Amino acid sequence: MKGRIVVKVGSNVLTRPDGMLDVTRQSAIVDQIAELTKRGLEVVLVSSGAVASGRGELRGMPGTERLDAVEARQLFSAVGQAKLINRYYELFREHNIHCGQVLATKENFADRRSYLNQQGCMNTMLAHKVVPVVNENDTVSLSELMFTDNDELSGLIAGMMNADKLIILSNIDGMYTGNPDDHDSVLIPRIRPDDDPSAFVSAEKSSLGRGGMLSKCRIARLVAAEGIEVIIANGRRENILTALADNADVPHTVFEAAARPASGLKKWIAHSDGFAKGSIHVNQGCAEALTTGASLLPVGVTAVEGAFKTNDIVTIINPEGHTVAWGKATCDSGTAQETAGKPGMPVLVHADYMFLNPERLYSSPKS
Repeated sequence: MKGRIVVKVGSNVLTRPDGMLDVTRQSAIVDQIAELTKRGLEVVLVSSGAVASGRGELRGMPGTERLDAVEARQLFSAVGQAKLINRYYELFREHNIHCGQVLATKENFADRRSYLNQQGCMNTMLAHKVVPVVNENDTVSLSELMFTDNDELSGLIAGMMNADKLIILSNIDGMYTGNPDDHDSVLIPRIRPDDDPSAFVSAEKSSLGRGGMLSKCRIARLVAAEGIEVIIANGRRENILTALADNADVPHTVFEAAARPASGLKKWIAHSDGFAKGSIHVNQGCAEALTTGASLLPVGVTAVEGAFKTNDIVTIINPEGHTVAWGKATCDSGTAQETAGKPGMPVLVHADYMFLNPERLYSSPKS
């Protein structure tokens, strides 16, 4: 293993069954990251556990049971984030390594300028041997502005930081052909870009975090399509990170990276679905042309939805309602509507500013 890696640690790895922070496991994760940094790797840590930690810390406090979901997340995160980062600080200091906290909101990624500012900050941290510890800023995030989960956040960070590898640590060994608890289910060791493992994946979410294996699969395929290898492994296995770095024979699932890495701009666009300002519907011929690397021309457009400006992100949808791609519009929505279906008109979305949805062949119709 070499270069720059992003390690995402889930809530079910860092918390005990009673909801309290598992300090022993957190210490083991830091020990492994310290070893990787001593080998010359640059490591970004995306860590869950703040809300669960705060929930455990405030257990039994009168009135907390009456909080709504947003208020509870804000309160538990405010307390738990302080506890979590303080513990990371002390643990990394034992290895003479500095760490720094990076709290992100979805809005940080919606605007290209803010995205590049955050990228620059984290590049500076890594250049000065500081391990970024990233988590969502749940104290200010509202439901509609939250990341789906820290799997989504880790995928965004991996693309932003041009990582060579994303390692998602969960409480199971990887992806299985069925429910991991079933005797007939077997671990899937490798998933190639054209494979569709979603039929095997349970939509059930974890008990502590917001995500589940379906979320991990979706994010892993998206990040792999950007040209970044993704590994899902069991964070509760002893020395799992160093074992993966040593190519040891440990259970895990690898999502193979696409042969051609995406540009930095395309990596930003790849995660822009939640930031799209509008939708452009296209006919089947146009949809098929896009998958071969063509730009979006007005002649293939059947409808335009939403109000967007030049350079806003739009979603491109085929006749079945599936998302084919996301891209930067070269004009506003009014111009797009005026030119829709007409031949000989300027490009609406250039191929250089478009990212194809890796799930376009399998995704459900857009609701």
